Amino acid sequence: MATITADQVKKLRDQTGAAMMECKAALTEAKGDLESATTILRKRGLASAAKKAGRTTSQGVVGSYIHLGGKVGVLVEINCESDFVARTDQFQTLVKEVAMHIAAADPKYVRRTDVPAEVLEKERSIYRAQAESSGRR
Repeated sequence: MATITADQVKKLRDQTGAAMMECKAALTEAKGDLESATTILRKRGLASAAKKAGRTTSQGVVGSYIHLGGKVGVLVEINCESDFVARTDQFQTLVKEVAMHIAAADPKYVRRTDVPAEVLEKERSIYRAQAESSGRR
């Protein structure tokens, strides 16, 4: 059995952001191989994410972005599990950046049902023509 050093655990933690004990357990399972341990943690992370998918996100923040000149504005709501998270600077920054990205994307419609049928058909015909010209179907 390979001896797991603190440096190995720290290196894996720095790469993955996983908890120290999770890193140590993954390294032990992978017999000290950093690449295998990373794979193990990623697989566990997917399983963990699946478990968390059903949780409710009843806390959060409504953020806004108004572009210079005031002609473009965005309101965005981003939810999380706790008000503690919603109050962090990182979460506030995330909300602001998402609002800025939405403004930069210049969306024309909010919901799919808002898109007129003729616009949908026009876009579909463009994509069909692109697919045919590239040989993809």
